[in-house]
Amino acid sequence: MRFQVPQFINIEDKIFGPLTVKQFVYLVGGAGMVYIFYRFLPFYVAVVPIGLFAALAVSLAFVKVNNKPFIFTLEAALRYAFSTRLYLWKHQPRKIEAGDESREAGHPEIPALSESKLEDLTWALDINQHVKK
Repeated sequence: MRFQVPQFINIEDKIFGPLTVKQFVYLVGGAGMVYIFYRFLPFYVAVVPIGLFAALAVSLAFVKVNNKPFIFTLEAALRYAFSTRLYLWKHQPRKIEAGDESREAGHPEIPALSESKLEDLTWALDINQHVKK
């Protein structure tokens, strides 16, 4: 018995012409907020929120960033802005000691390897093992 495998499951269904359900909801919600601001605030005060909410609604409905909907970018930005950050490394300048003039002049110290140490390193590299110093 053969079964029909669903295809194109990642494409949303279109309603109301070229709009998907999400796009329609974003635009209707944005239009509702614009109407509320227009109705209850003086026009010169309402111009800025009307512009912001209209731009947000259009962006949520139609803009894609890296082939992902704008809502994912907005969520990531808000999560980054309101989360705590952990700094693991803070640079502290090192004081130059009396014996460090040779390094500052461009003469790096080359460690001397004994024959047994060199053999240990080659053996460790051959078997992809980390060598402790």
